[in-house]
Amino acid sequence: MALLERVGTLLRANINDLIEKAEDPEKLARQLVLDMENQLLQLKTQVAIAIADQHLLQKKLKEHEDTMNQWNRKAELAVLKQHDDLARAAIERSLSQQQLAQGFAQQLEDQTSETETLRNAFDRLQHKLQETRGTCEMLIAQHRRARTMGKANAARTVAANQQGSDALNRLRSVIQHKEATNTASHMILESESFEDRLGNLEREDQIERLLDDLKRRQPRLT
Repeated sequence: MALLERVGTLLRANINDLIEKAEDPEKLARQLVLDMENQLLQLKTQVAIAIADQHLLQKKLKEHEDTMNQWNRKAELAVLKQHDDLARAAIERSLSQQQLAQGFAQQLEDQTSETETLRNAFDRLQHKLQETRGTCEMLIAQHRRARTMGKANAARTVAANQQGSDALNRLRSVIQHKEATNTASHMILESESFEDRLGNLEREDQIERLLDDLKRRQPRLT
């Protein structure tokens, strides 16, 4: 995602080095914090959209499952009334709804994974922003003292550098996980297309078997 790439660029930035070399360290520090705040806001929006999409997929999945169950009941009634043609048609509709429900179930699984990835990225960026604010305040103070005294206190910035490296590694893992998820989703879509072709060959036979099963489960009419 372009958004995660921009976030990664911010997190890869060596804040200590940038501020130390800047002509106006205070201005640069404020800009860094502002950029992180903007990216955090955009990421929050994406999380909200992902959650909304997840809820929509859940609703669609339930709708198709309910419709599938309704057609199953109609098929049972048709068998009871000895209308095999109507039973076959109802089974056909039920299988169509079942196929749609399975598709939405897979989409829901993928969307849930994407939502979790975005949530994790948001939490980490929020934590990094807090760290950056504190680091910028500390580095600005160091720069002012160095400018006055003619030297910089490099020892106090080592811990901040280490924290920044840890945060970069965590974000890199999030981005790699997202790339793996997108690759897997593409492979699933290709596989589903192949499975659909094979499924069409077996569909009519499946309908007949389901019809026979319904007949066996119905009480015999005297």
